[in-house]
This record gives sequence, structure tokens and C-alpha cells, in this order.
Amino acid sequence: MFKKVLIANRGEIAVRVIRACKEWGIGTVAVHSDVDADSMHVRLADESVCIGSHQPQNSYLNMAAIMSAVDVTGAEAIHPGYGFLSENYKFAEIVEKHKVKFIGPKAEIIKKMGDKIQAKIIAKEKGLPVIEGSDGGVEDLKKAKEICKKIGYPVLIKASGGGGGKGMKIVEDEIKLSEMYSLARLEAKKYFGNDEVYIEKYFKNPRHIEVQVLSGKNRTVHLNERDCSVQRKHQKLIEETPSPVIDDKIRSDLLDKTIKMVEAIGYEGAGTVEYIYENGKFYFLEMNTRIQVEHPVTEVQTGIDIVKEQIWIAHSGQTALKQSDISARGHTIECRINAEDPSKNFQPSPGIISVCHQPSGFRTRVDGSIFQGCKITPYYDSLICKLICKGRNRTEAIQRTMRSLNEFVIEGVTTTIDLHKRILSHEKFVSSDFDTNWLAKEKFY
Repeated sequence: MFKKVLIANRGEIAVRVIRACKEWGIGTVAVHSDVDADSMHVRLADESVCIGSHQPQNSYLNMAAIMSAVDVTGAEAIHPGYGFLSENYKFAEIVEKHKVKFIGPKAEIIKKMGDKIQAKIIAKEKGLPVIEGSDGGVEDLKKAKEICKKIGYPVLIKASGGGGGKGMKIVEDEIKLSEMYSLARLEAKKYFGNDEVYIEKYFKNPRHIEVQVLSGKNRTVHLNERDCSVQRKHQKLIEETPSPVIDDKIRSDLLDKTIKMVEAIGYEGAGTVEYIYENGKFYFLEMNTRIQVEHPVTEVQTGIDIVKEQIWIAHSGQTALKQSDISARGHTIECRINAEDPSKNFQPSPGIISVCHQPSGFRTRVDGSIFQGCKITPYYDSLICKLICKGRNRTEAIQRTMRSLNEFVIEGVTTTIDLHKRILSHEKFVSSDFDTNWLAKEKFY
């Protein structure tokens, strides 16, 4: 096993990885920006290195500074977490050239699956159903008009090199096409350094379903699916497993086809294949070649520590688990708690947490990096912690999550806790009568 791992990230995911490393008996190195010097991940790690100022490009996106920290500390491996450099194939290449282990897939796989257009082509070749749209990048407005006319409105223009809702525009008719096409390209260039976009048929009432996989040279296993349909601004807010809208026949087909594709591309590590689901059919959306924010909901449901398994695969090249080792009972719900004000269009809410009481109890888990006196800065993602609760069935999981949300006390910053309470008590959530656009249409405030 590795003797020392550097975690090239911050916040709750850095804490999560450090805990997994400690259970393996692995020494840990935290990197941090100047404003994160007193953060939880720095406090928990065995060593820490300041890699720059608060701007992400000067610290958590600073490849040279991170590799310098590797050299100084003698770390044998790097865990990228999620976000920042986790899906940057150039960073993975640099790590590999330095004879340091990148805890994730090979750079070439990250590159292939990170390009949304290329990923779609691969998925289609490997037998997965894909969304109707352009076969590649759409280089000009004339071509865009031709494609839209062929597949019919509404359409979705998407950046080929990114995600998280950036460079993504819904177009209802040709009148808005020119404006949205230009905006999508500008956003894509700004956030991903690549203005290439592609076009897909837009689904008005979709569910967002994803499959968690662990894959080594010997085999690929799935940890069932997650339903991530409660979203705001194209970003997930609540996840649950199993999906309440998929029957066993569709689930079996979905999982089987996912495994076959992941095996076919020679994937190694933890990964997630995402789908759109509507009217009883699922369509490949993308593959995330990293640990997901929402991985704990699957961990609680299956009892499998995905991060520890991810580290084992990086070390040995093998998947320790067999499919028969994985079973899921009951129902699990995860709520992402962000330092945001939902009543003000999810405006970020930085500040110092003056009071912090986190829930506990039977089948209740909190993943985070917050504590009393913790400073929430405006420079990074607003996610501060995640609440995960399991029940014997969906009804009990909702009840336990509501109980836990009512126990949660965070003062000093505004959070999404109240919104989660409103969502979970809403009749549409209780009956699972919603889609990815529900939050934007429903008036919660």
C-alpha cells in the first residue's frame, strides 16, 4: 500500500479522503491556499503545504505548486477528489510522468471521456442509447440551424469540454438560437478554455439517473444507481437510491449495459456513468472519471467504502470486490447543504459559522469540513456538508432525513437546510412526481 498520499483538493472531499487514507494506515499531505490554512482538512492531515493565494488558479489549479508539494513531502500518490484538477487529463499526464500514482483512471481515458462529443461516440459504439443530436462539434450558426431543424425544438446547446451547468443553454425556437448559441460558446471558452459546443434534443421532463462503478484490470462492478433529479441551476441538490421511478427490468438493462461499456474502454478506478431517463427509456449523458460529490449516498446504501476501494484499485490495479459482494437494502437519501440563500436565487452566503450542531443517530451520517468558528470564504464552491440518511424504505428514509434536518443548527451563514425541509415535505417529492426542472418551476419562497 502507499505510504503517503497528497490530497489535491480542499473542503469536505479532502476530509473524506484523509479519513479513508488513515484507515489504510497511509500518511496524508494536505495542500491549501492562504485562506484555508485553518481549515479542517489541514488540521486532520499529517502534513500540510501552502500552495498559493485564494484564487483557484494560483492554488488548487496550480499544477506546478502541487507537484512541488509532492517533491517536498515525498508523496507516492495524488488523490484529486472532485472538481479542480480531478478530470484534467494534462494534470494526470504530469503526475504519471513524475512516477507518482494518480488515484483515478489513465490520462488517455480522462481525455476521451472528458470530451462530451467523443464520450457520446464511444457510448454509442459500445451499445448504449444516446440522445439524438449533432455527431460532433457545431462550428457555426448555419450548421446549428440545420441540426435543430432536423431533431426539432426544444434543443440543448452544451459545452463539449465541461459540465456543472456552464456553457449550457436551452433553446425553445429558432428565434433564440443565434443568441443562445453565441452565449454558450462564450461561456464554454470562459470556463473551460474551449468554445466547442454540441447540440442535443432537450427533454422537458427528464429524471437524472447515474450508475456508480468500480473497475480494475480484473473486473468491473456496479454499486447500483442513484436518482439525482432534484437540481437547481443544473446542479444536484438531493440524491437518493434506489431510483423510485425505475422498475427491475429497466434497472437490470441499465446496469448491464453500463458495465459492458466501462469494461470495454479499459477503465480503472471509481467512476460514474450518467443518464437521462424519460418515458421508460434511458439515454447516455456523460461519464465522470472521478469520485462524485454524491458518492456517500451509495456508500450508506451498500456498506461499501468507495474511496478506500478507489485507493486499493490505484495501488493494486485490481477490483477487490465481486458483484456478489455488493447488496443494497432499504432506501437512502442525501441532501447537499450549501452556504447559499435559496430565497435570493441561491446567492452565496460567506461568513463565519458561529454555532454548529450536526445531527446524529441511527443510520444518520454527515460528511463535511465545518466547525464552530469555521470561516466560509466566497472563493470556492458553496457546498459545506452533506447529510445522508437511510431507512427500511423510502418513507422511513424521508422521515429520518427530516428528523436530522430539524436537528441541524448552523448559524452565521445562510444555508439550504430550510429548503431541504420544504422539498422533503412537499407532496410531489413524497410521491416522486418530479423531474430535473421541478425546482425552477415550483415556488418554495
